[in-house]
Amino acid sequence: MSQSIVKRDETRPETVDKRQWEAPPVDIHENENELLLIADIPGVAPDQMKVNLESDQLTIEGYRSPSKDFIALRHESPSWNFRRSFSIPRIFDAKEVTAELKDGVLTLHLTKGQAARPRQIPVKAG
Repeated sequence: MSQSIVKRDETRPETVDKRQWEAPPVDIHENENELLLIADIPGVAPDQMKVNLESDQLTIEGYRSPSKDFIALRHESPSWNFRRSFSIPRIFDAKEVTAELKDGVLTLHLTKGQAARPRQIPVKAG
């Protein structure tokens, strides 16, 4: 029986995420058809963020960095990284989730599946 020591591949260094994460403020609203999440993320461009819905976990993640088109004379809004996660019931149709970013506000529409929507049952005379 041969015993050998298995060494870690030294060509692939360990990656460690050292960023400080902030949690943007989020308002959540619900009606009979959908859940609406509204997140304030000023100064963030659509290509600087990701929205993921995996199983029952919704994650909003991204960053804001200073403009590269200008020389900064003063910075009162520093660069920042943000991440926010929510547990979402499986009553929402993942194919029907939409995201819109306008004027620093991210709006997510999570549509409820037909089975989760309330409905009135008509009563017939017998």
